[in-house]
Amino acid sequence: MDAFFASLLHWFSLPEWGLPTVFVTAFVSATWLPMGSEAALMGLIAISPHLFWPALLLATVGNTLGGMVSWLMGVGLQSAHRAYQNRAHPHRRADAQATPTAGRLAAWALAQLEKLGPKACLLAWLPVVGDVVCTLAGWLRMPWLACAVYMAIGKFARYLAIAASAQWLMS
Repeated sequence: MDAFFASLLHWFSLPEWGLPTVFVTAFVSATWLPMGSEAALMGLIAISPHLFWPALLLATVGNTLGGMVSWLMGVGLQSAHRAYQNRAHPHRRADAQATPTAGRLAAWALAQLEKLGPKACLLAWLPVVGDVVCTLAGWLRMPWLACAVYMAIGKFARYLAIAASAQWLMS
């Protein structure tokens, strides 16, 4: 069994498979699925230091696209919520349904997100919180391009810090 895992790790570390692995793990880890991409990035950089920048860029693009999937889920959830509210309470005005019914903390967080606007997506790199930020940005129908740019900036900075520290530790 150990030989199997060793050969599997070797296979994924090959440059022709290592970069796609970094992209896929970064993409999936930015969605609501529980997964981390740091190990794949650090592993590839440890085995192939010459792939530092390509791995960093692919991880950033994959993680940003995954964040945009969460943003799209927020748009879909908000649309479904509006459709439900219109069907369940047809006498209410549509603009009165713009925010979800929530507790005081959730209402406060939503208000802070609205106040920050797309800049809040800089926090999309945070574990757990980042998924919520991306989804709520979609719920609030924040501009997708601005959200994607801010997400990419935050995620790039995080991956740069991780990759640089991994490379420093291994040298």
